[in-house]
Amino acid sequence: MLNQSQAEGSGGYDDGYANCPCFWGKEAGSLVRQFLANTPDVSKFHILDLGCGEGKNAAAFADRGASITAVDCSKRALANGKSAFKHPKIEWIQSDAIEFLNDSGLFDVVIMYGLPHCMESTSAIQKLIALSQKRTKKGGKHILAAFNDGPHDLSAHPYFKPTLASHDFYLRCYSAYEIESHTSSLLHETHPHNNIPHFHSVTRLIASKRL
Repeated sequence: MLNQSQAEGSGGYDDGYANCPCFWGKEAGSLVRQFLANTPDVSKFHILDLGCGEGKNAAAFADRGASITAVDCSKRALANGKSAFKHPKIEWIQSDAIEFLNDSGLFDVVIMYGLPHCMESTSAIQKLIALSQKRTKKGGKHILAAFNDGPHDLSAHPYFKPTLASHDFYLRCYSAYEIESHTSSLLHETHPHNNIPHFHSVTRLIASKRL
């Protein structure tokens, strides 16, 4: 088992990564599946999967011909991803999200799936989103999923203290974008390393940068 500082430093998931070769599974998240169903040709896209974990969302885009930059702070997550998804279209980078965005180029699509609530404060979330918006091409898309301030059962994450902003907070962060879809709902899940059923309140949105 990891200690508290190790678990918190990776969003609370490194214990899972260490004990499961593909902790998150191989099926892309629901928003990514929705996006790909509505966008048949992504072959010319350059995608940033920020906080990629083991890369299941990156792999879904790579399978459709897109080029992916997959970034995560967790060495364990990236090692699992490289093993599970041996795809030449994915560039794996270990980095802090803000540090990466400070020096990155522009992307057609930015994915932040489970990353925002791992930031240390709401102001850090605002900075993350603002920087990622600067790194998005005009007409580009954001795909975001984050815990919000609705009900949670954190019993499966004893060391994890997520930053819980409201659903409206995330909508305000995208006030300059066209928000194509947004929901706030409960996610029920059980992680394979501890088999503890639990739930989270999750904001999901897809937004487009205005031309």
